[in-house]
Amino acid sequence: MPGTDAREAAKTSVGALEHLPFLPELPARGPGADMIGRSAGLLVELFAQVEPSGWRFADRPGRDTKRAHSWLGEDLDALEEFTQGYTGALKVQAVGPWTLAAGIELRHGEKALADPGACRDIAGSLAEGLRRHLADLRKRVPGAQLVLQLDEPSLPAVLTGSVKTASGFQRLRSVDRQVAEEVLRGLVNALDVPVVVHCCAPQVPIPLLRRAGVAGVSLDFGLLTEREDEVIGEAVEAGTVFLAGVVPSTDQGLSDPAGNVTGVRTLWRRLGLDPELLGRRVLVTPTCGLAGASPAYARKALSLSVRGAQSLVDNPD
Repeated sequence: MPGTDAREAAKTSVGALEHLPFLPELPARGPGADMIGRSAGLLVELFAQVEPSGWRFADRPGRDTKRAHSWLGEDLDALEEFTQGYTGALKVQAVGPWTLAAGIELRHGEKALADPGACRDIAGSLAEGLRRHLADLRKRVPGAQLVLQLDEPSLPAVLTGSVKTASGFQRLRSVDRQVAEEVLRGLVNALDVPVVVHCCAPQVPIPLLRRAGVAGVSLDFGLLTEREDEVIGEAVEAGTVFLAGVVPSTDQGLSDPAGNVTGVRTLWRRLGLDPELLGRRVLVTPTCGLAGASPAYARKALSLSVRGAQSLVDNPD
């Protein structure tokens, strides 16, 4: 979300999304509030700090780790304030293990992705940190049915060997798809909540994510091609939920809610899927995070997402 006011962001989240509020992230506050830094702050017995080149693992927690903990605590306090008595689904998010490995350097300077052992250490540490995070949320919002979103925008690049080395002059070797799947499955199985993976890059590996056990896939709907029709159809029929990013995530003219979801209906008809499944298998979202939008636009985008989803339920054909 845009801005730096935790209470305003929590108020917007709970007010705009009656059935699926979320714990906001406010990266405009700086290092430790950004997506990598915030999730690095969740790691157990692994610590990271900001260097001129970006985030890097360190021997002990420093000011960046403390800042990440402080801002997360502020966000949790704000969410707790506005969810008193709330019962229902509540979404929280963290960066997934592969995007963390592609975004944090080891102490000697190369990205953690280059070291298979480091990748597994990150996944294990993240699993423990998320268990603690979810337990804290249950105490703060006891009526919530938690849903975890893992942000994995780098996953396609990890699988295709497109992640640049720390120097930027070469690319790291691709990670074997079976290894990537096993690491994600281990993390999903370690947690007792439904897990959705969000990836706003092209070529989201939907079959891999399904095999890893995710309950849903969140993606930028505009990046899909007809080559993905078959895997989407199979996933829908198997019960996978899709969070379809159809509302632009930065300020621009918006069509009416029904217009935003026209492409979803078109895909459904092309696949020959039961229209009644639309309301059970598709949620409508912005295409990606809203941190680059104005506060007014962010509120409008959330509102249009809700109305677009309602349109799919009311008029599935």
